[in-house]
Amino acid sequence: MQTDLLKMVEQGGCSAKISPKQLEEILSFLPLPHDPNILVDIDTHDDAGVYRVNDDLALVFTTDFFPPVCSDPYEFGQIAAANSISDVYAMGGSPVLALNIMMFPASTLPMEAYAEILRGGFDKATEAGTRIIGGHTIDDTPPKYGLAVVGYVHPQKVITNAGAKPGDLLILTKPVGTGVIMAAQRMGMADEEDITEAKRLMKLLNKSGAEVMKKFNVKGATDITGFGLAGHCLKMAKASKVTITLNLKSVPLIGKTYSLIDDGCIPGASFRNLDYAEKDTTFAQDLDPSLKMAAFDAQTSGGLLICIKEDKAQELLAKLISEGLTTASIIGKVIVKEEKHLNLSN
Repeated sequence: MQTDLLKMVEQGGCSAKISPKQLEEILSFLPLPHDPNILVDIDTHDDAGVYRVNDDLALVFTTDFFPPVCSDPYEFGQIAAANSISDVYAMGGSPVLALNIMMFPASTLPMEAYAEILRGGFDKATEAGTRIIGGHTIDDTPPKYGLAVVGYVHPQKVITNAGAKPGDLLILTKPVGTGVIMAAQRMGMADEEDITEAKRLMKLLNKSGAEVMKKFNVKGATDITGFGLAGHCLKMAKASKVTITLNLKSVPLIGKTYSLIDDGCIPGASFRNLDYAEKDTTFAQDLDPSLKMAAFDAQTSGGLLICIKEDKAQELLAKLISEGLTTASIIGKVIVKEEKHLNLSN
């Protein structure tokens, strides 16, 4: 009998993360080491840490893991690995090595499912040019999987969420809606076509998008995961000391994401993300409520959000599309800091 991982979880993927408000509170108690070779730490809540080894080499460190976001163990392994590796791409790095992180309920999940999760992670890491050289497993319910990843980057070519500059345009490389679509699957509301597309996008590495932005000498970027598009834009705006304006009608959505939200399929993580961002956000009076909630939908293995000077934006966008990222879109602009860090409009 085939194992259905979704029957073992209430919420999966990056929707299972604690709220960004709670995370900020927790991180406020974490002491920070003082070392001039630490180029990026948790101070700006960036995607990964960066440590300079010498004048030509820095290491990018990151880790991520979560409960199943889909039914099939092999696909879950692929998605979890792609999501974990994404943070290295977002920092302008090349992933090199990884360790498995696995929580496995040995008494309730067949060993074959465990093996398939690891095989999915191995295959996706191999696609990324990353070697998994070990890991750690504990007996825990529900199952959870991810990677700790190390990548290489030149110290002068680190891309951070603090690199957004007034006048930059924002380009998103993947559509939004994985949280809504997978929640709709659990509720029996999602079309099979939308489920298949959401899983395809979650398995899609951000490798090609990262290679393009490095060629354009991008300085500011992040990837969109558990805090939703709006939440990650807010973190970028705070880190860069700017205001970000998003045109939500320009944000590409997966399949029937809009109508599902309209019908009331809004995951709990969306409300946690909204609660975090609300005080720092200006909402247009005529803002479409369904587009608003789509902007706060928690994404699993989402796309890259790239800051690029306006005179280079169309060229970069065309290159992304030519690399197969056909839904890549310009969705907003960086402006000088206003009263609030984030503006949302239709």
